Amino acid sequence: MPNTKSAIKRTKQAEVRRQRNRQVKSRLKTAIKQFLAAVQGEESQEAQRKFIQATKVIDKAAAKGVLHKRTAARKKSRLARILNKQAG
Repeated sequence: MPNTKSAIKRTKQAEVRRQRNRQVKSRLKTAIKQFLAAVQGEESQEAQRKFIQATKVIDKAAAKGVLHKRTAARKKSRLARILNKQAG
C-alpha cells in the first residue's frame, strides 16, 4: 500500500492508464479479427474496408504508445500480405 501522497496519485494514474490501454488493445484485437473474418468470407470489398479500419486502429495504438511503432508496422505488413494473397 502506498504511503506518500505522490505514491497514491501514481497508483491512481497507473490504474487509469491500464484501463485505457486495455480498451485500445481490445479494439485492436477486434479490428484484426473482423478483417480476418472478412478475408475468410472471401468478400474482397469488405476485406479491403476492414483492412483500412484495422490499419487505422493499429496506427492509433502506436500513436498512444500502446504498441511500439515497429510492432505496428509488422502487424500492418502481415495484414497487407494476407489481403494481397486473397486478391491474387
